[in-house]
Amino acid sequence: MTKKKKVPSKLFNKLVKKYPEIFDAHEKLGVSLKQAGPIDAKNLHLIQLGAAAAAGSQGAVHSHTRRALAEGASEDEIYHALLSLISTIGFPQAMAAVSWARDILEK
Repeated sequence: MTKKKKVPSKLFNKLVKKYPEIFDAHEKLGVSLKQAGPIDAKNLHLIQLGAAAAAGSQGAVHSHTRRALAEGASEDEIYHALLSLISTIGFPQAMAAVSWARDILEK
């Protein structure tokens, strides 16, 4: 089964057109942060996935699940990353993040 690439939302595309300088700066910051240290892209997305879960951001969990998969993370690695948060962010929040990741993993 081929994974479909998620297309940004209409709102996101509208905002990019209206404020290109902001989104260009955001993109450049992301590139700079990835190049600033020794952590590979897959593990950076797993870290960002954990942060998204802790923040309770369903959209960011979706995004970093997709990005981690694209960088070679396995389904087991994604689940492990999220389940490892139980003792830090609590069971309910970790389970919410698992359910959000499943939205992507089970497509």
